[in-house]
Amino acid sequence: MHAQYYFRGEIKNNKGEFLQNVKILVHSTHLLYYTGTEGGFGIPSPTLSDSITVCIEGYETKEILLNANDFAKIILKEVSNNPSRSRQRLISVTKDMGQSATFAPAQDEESYFSLVENEIVNAKKYPNTGFSLNVDKASYSNIRRFLNLKSEVPPDAVRIEELLNYFGLHYSEPDNNSIFKIESQVSDCPWNVKNKLLYLNINAHKLNLDKVPPCNLVFLLDASGSMDMPGKLPLIKAAFQMLVKNLRAEDTVSIVTYGGSVAIALRPTSGADKQKIIQAIEEIAPDGDTPGEAGIRTAYDVAEKSFNKNGSNRIILATDGDFNVGETSEAALNDLIAKERRTNVYLTCLGVGTGNFKDSKLETLAKKGNGNYAYLDNIGEAEKVLVKEMTQTFFVVANNVSLNVQFNPDIIKEYRLIGFDNKKDAIADSSGQLEGGEIGSGNSVMAVFEVTPTGVMNAPVLQQNIAQVSVKYNLCNDTLNNQIKYDCPNNYAPFKAIDKSYQFATALTMFGMKLRESKYIGTTQWSDIEAIATSSFDPTNYLQKEFLQLITIAKKVYGKKKKKYVE
Repeated sequence: MHAQYYFRGEIKNNKGEFLQNVKILVHSTHLLYYTGTEGGFGIPSPTLSDSITVCIEGYETKEILLNANDFAKIILKEVSNNPSRSRQRLISVTKDMGQSATFAPAQDEESYFSLVENEIVNAKKYPNTGFSLNVDKASYSNIRRFLNLKSEVPPDAVRIEELLNYFGLHYSEPDNNSIFKIESQVSDCPWNVKNKLLYLNINAHKLNLDKVPPCNLVFLLDASGSMDMPGKLPLIKAAFQMLVKNLRAEDTVSIVTYGGSVAIALRPTSGADKQKIIQAIEEIAPDGDTPGEAGIRTAYDVAEKSFNKNGSNRIILATDGDFNVGETSEAALNDLIAKERRTNVYLTCLGVGTGNFKDSKLETLAKKGNGNYAYLDNIGEAEKVLVKEMTQTFFVVANNVSLNVQFNPDIIKEYRLIGFDNKKDAIADSSGQLEGGEIGSGNSVMAVFEVTPTGVMNAPVLQQNIAQVSVKYNLCNDTLNNQIKYDCPNNYAPFKAIDKSYQFATALTMFGMKLRESKYIGTTQWSDIEAIATSSFDPTNYLQKEFLQLITIAKKVYGKKKKKYVE
């Protein structure tokens, strides 16, 4: 197309707010464009005028005639809520308590859900709180990507529970044939001397490696034109080849690609035939648009046809999440996966890329698909997820796992769950439900509460439990609800006396709060976080040593921001 003219304009809603990522279809060329962060657009055209269709989830669809001589100002009206839409899923919920919501816009062309930080709760009035457990780890490696680029991190890209998940801290094998083991610790709160921290550590049973069931894997690989970058398709190819080299003869692999069109690049093939699988991966070339919805449907169809009732059946989706053909909104993808999850096929999402990365879409897919979500920022992270932590990533020990905490108001006056923040639209939906996540073999999940004691903890009160914890879950392929309970003792110990893994978890928590610009972090400085991390990290653990480097980078990146503000 030889452009002679240029259509310019902006799109707002009826409240005067700019709308980002509005889809614009040019009728004469059938090309798609999107509005930027300030709702603006610029479209080259060979003609002076042309008609377009504009649409975005939650607003009316409009057809507009554009003229290159005029600046278009388009207003879209919000549509009323459709009661037939699927209910929003909450990550955490305090029983009988309403929630407030704030909005933070996405940055650049990347998309993140707007998160609402959990608030301080009165334990006497609302003693009961619950949250979904999952083993997603994408947020940490995504943060690492931003900082290594010497860039600030979008606050909504920071999910503190995933920072804690990433390191698998304080793992302890459950007793006998138990699925879970729960431990807790109470200590000082470094950023608020009046408060304490309650650490909850949930450890999952580790499968015997000699008895790991066979895998039926479907590699669903994004081969669209947007993947033609060094940190995208080439990284994915290298990552999946590493995985293939660790497969067994009893494992089965199929490959589905989407780029321009959807193709089955490899029919079900034994893991023993490694060269055939690797060759199929190598032959994938990027091209065309991104029909992600059609690719997902095809992958589920392939997985169902090769379903192994005695094995682990899983689709592994690798993409930047930038779907632009078929269903593309988070809500529509949510509904699609809700139907497919009934097949007992799990979904692992691997995100890659920068600039147009759609974190919100991949988070939606993984959570709704009974799966997990990781972000691959380099080949080392790919090896961690797909090789070193393969059993944790692919082999589930429990589904629909959620945790409930009943605080003792005689000891705890107020509490706040750190992390496990809800999406803004999930809170706004009064019909939202708490939905549990999947936990893989040998995973360690940690949650941290900031609590305010009722007063001086005298001897009689010390004998009471701080809270009662219950974990609810389903075993794989079983709808029977199971529950284990644990009484949290008042086992307070000074911060320097508690296990180093809890201290390191505190540094991670403060790091996340600082990046999220939390109102609860107070006057904490990067140097405070650095001091705790330096005194508690495991010098034999490369990833923990690397975390110290990220703190150093963050000090410089955010230090520049502070200097500019002062000036």
